[in-house]
Amino acid sequence: MKITLIANDTTFIYNLRREVLAKLVEEGHQVTVLCQFLSHREALEQIGCRLYDIPIGRRSTNPLADLKLLCRFFQILRKIKPDVVLTNNIKPNVYAGIVCRVLGIKYIPNITGLGTPVENPGKLQFLATRLYKYGVAGADNIFFQNEENVRFFEQHHMMPKKSHVCLLPGSGVNLQTHPALPYSPGDVVHFLFVARLLKEKGIELYLSAAKRIVQNHPNVMFHICGGCDDPKYLEAVKEAEKAGYIQYHGEQKDMLPFFQMAHCVVHPSYYPEGMSNVLLEAAASGRPVIATDRSGCRETVEAGKTGYLIPIKDEDALVAALEDFLNLTWEQRAELGHAGRLKMEYEFDRQIVVQKYLDTLGAYHVPLCGVRG
Repeated sequence: MKITLIANDTTFIYNLRREVLAKLVEEGHQVTVLCQFLSHREALEQIGCRLYDIPIGRRSTNPLADLKLLCRFFQILRKIKPDVVLTNNIKPNVYAGIVCRVLGIKYIPNITGLGTPVENPGKLQFLATRLYKYGVAGADNIFFQNEENVRFFEQHHMMPKKSHVCLLPGSGVNLQTHPALPYSPGDVVHFLFVARLLKEKGIELYLSAAKRIVQNHPNVMFHICGGCDDPKYLEAVKEAEKAGYIQYHGEQKDMLPFFQMAHCVVHPSYYPEGMSNVLLEAAASGRPVIATDRSGCRETVEAGKTGYLIPIKDEDALVAALEDFLNLTWEQRAELGHAGRLKMEYEFDRQIVVQKYLDTLGAYHVPLCGVRG
């Protein structure tokens, strides 16, 4: 069977879909990947995938660039004639979905998050929801990563009547590459923020809360891992470093040493994502979390058992959660982390996602090598 996976870039695919691709290749399928080439291209080729470089321009709002992207999808998909296309991320879901519908190719979108233009009311939302509706209109199956996104599609009349909805545990987490780590000893408590330095990821809340906490707790250090494209936030982080309560480590490829160091991962994000991979990886590592009580975050946390949930954009609530955590004993903090690891094992193992893909593909009429329908 000829299967094509389309997503934003090779980094996303390697980090979050390589297990799916490896299993499909193992089962004897011809697997092609369409995306922008960033890191891990060679690793994906070693799995056995054929790759096409397509600049997605995921942050671009240029309609001419989007039209060019749609045409590129059309050219390649008409040429390679896949039996099934697996799309991920917003632009591939929309534009590759439209092309698949035109060409009569079966396809399965994965709604990895709505994105700000879709979620926030306004003229841009009207256009974005219409585009998304056209993109998924021909899909027999649609993967969602949280129930709130399903309701959004239904409430905005974006859901095709014939489509079967499958709810995934996000992208899942690889429990082997993110093992449970021993809980760190020491007198200094280390909090860790992992994300791009964006307002919607909660960087402003984190910096403000950190400043308030260190006034009463000198044995606390706040860490940040993540890239930054905004000079304003980079300057704010540098000022906090000078003050002595922030350590900025930049963008990191290997997060295990930082999860090992951390006592708690803080994720005050209100970014509209399908499921927070940061929270999955933190919990898999055996670290308690403080997260926002919104879709894509709340599903990964059991408040009071694996961590804390706070209201969106609530700095006082974040400070209170940090204070509560600092009042726990070392044993109580470690137990939160252990409970989070167990939750990942039972509910968010990436092999669950792999099997969902296999089961869904097996329902198609085209025979799958070694896969039971």
